[in-house]
Amino acid sequence: MNILMIIEILVSVLLVFVILIQNKSVSLNLSSMSGWMDAVVKRGPEKVLHNATIALWVIFIINSVLLFLFS
Repeated sequence: MNILMIIEILVSVLLVFVILIQNKSVSLNLSSMSGWMDAVVKRGPEKVLHNATIALWVIFIINSVLLFLFS
C-alpha cells in the first residue's frame, strides 16, 4: 500500500509539471472555429506533452481507484 501512495505522489507531481509547461498561447475561440477545425494540429514536443498528460492522467485515475479499493 505504501508503494501505491508513493506512485500517487510522483504521478501527481509529474502531472502538474507537464500541465504547467504546456503552451498556453493558444486560446479556444468558438466564434472563429467554424471553418478551420483541422488547423489546430499538435506536432513535435507539443504532441508529446499532450500524450504524456493523457497517460499520466490515466495512471493517476487507476492508481486512485486501487488506493481506494485496497485501503
